[in-house]
Amino acid sequence: MGVTQHGRTARLDLADPSLREWTCVVLNADADGIVLDRSAFYPGGGGQPPDHGVLLWQGVQTRITGTRKGDDLYLLPAEGDPLPPAGTEVIGAVEDDRRTKLMRTHSGLHVLGGVVFRDFGALVTGGSMEPAEARMDFNLPEVPADFKARLEELINAEVVADRKVVTKVLARDEALALPDIIRTQSNLIPPDEQEIRIVDIVGLDAQADGGTHVASTAQIGRMQVVKVESKGKANRRVRVRLTD
Repeated sequence: MGVTQHGRTARLDLADPSLREWTCVVLNADADGIVLDRSAFYPGGGGQPPDHGVLLWQGVQTRITGTRKGDDLYLLPAEGDPLPPAGTEVIGAVEDDRRTKLMRTHSGLHVLGGVVFRDFGALVTGGSMEPAEARMDFNLPEVPADFKARLEELINAEVVADRKVVTKVLARDEALALPDIIRTQSNLIPPDEQEIRIVDIVGLDAQADGGTHVASTAQIGRMQVVKVESKGKANRRVRVRLTD
């Protein structure tokens, strides 16, 4: 999946994560899904779920409830909703509340991962998110007695610091030459990916990532560390949620 293009679809979601409405043309619509020439629907990946939203055309509404990735990027309509014919100009609209909460949550996970790496030396072993809540697993054999409270204090200090969140696309060799750019225990970048998108929380965390993010950590809002669980001899699961 490319940073700017997936099959025949130009990706607007990463170029401008604030975009919620745009005009586009249907290239194909059948049992596989709907293919647009331009789309701001985030298709899912890296733990971030796909966007929901609608296509508006000729007085008709088609709800989009998911995606399927293949040679093209297929939008999946709600069951029973009509399909716009190929060649139809439509208005695409992403559900704002869901996307915005996912952006805040995803950036919050990067803050969490950056703090745990910086202060506890642990790498990420897994994670997932839903709007306003998420979990992240770490290779962390030893956990201090005050870890939960201390971690919540540390991550919220980074939120209040209002650090800029900057994205850039680098050639593979250039990106992989950056120190600590892979913060996961396993390198999850596909071997044939020649361009790598970097998300940099300036001064805290820079890593390869293909998701949507807020522009600064202050936009994340306060985070609560809900629970810290043991998931094996050296694996710890941290559950967090946004509280505002």
